[in-house]
This record gives sequence, structure tokens and C-alpha cells, in this order.
Amino acid sequence: MSENKLPEGWDDDRLERVLAHYEGQLEEEALLEDEAGVRPSETVMSVPRDLVPIIRELIAKRKR
Repeated sequence: MSENKLPEGWDDDRLERVLAHYEGQLEEEALLEDEAGVRPSETVMSVPRDLVPIIRELIAKRKR
């Protein structure tokens, strides 16, 4: 069984603080936080994983 690795610069204390934040968040607070992270000209949607590389390619082409 492999050990989970934390992102660079993270430690167990930081991980526990982040978990506590999200586990203690009310649904309304979570929604407001999600909405704050999306620009008015953007949208967030679920897509099948196998389409992610194609979508990334389309976005990269559009930015060029």
C-alpha cells in the first residue's frame, strides 16, 4: 500500500486546517466560495474524464 504524499510546502497541520475548514462549512458558504472562484465570463461543468484532454486543447487553441 502506498503512502499518500502532500503537495510541496504542505504538512499534516495545514492539511488538518483545510479539512476542518471544508468539513465545517455550511452549504451556503460553500456555494458562495465556489461562485467567487468563477469569473462572470466562465462556467463550471462536469465532463467525462476522457474528454478533458480534448477540452484543454480547445481552450489552449482559443487563447492563442
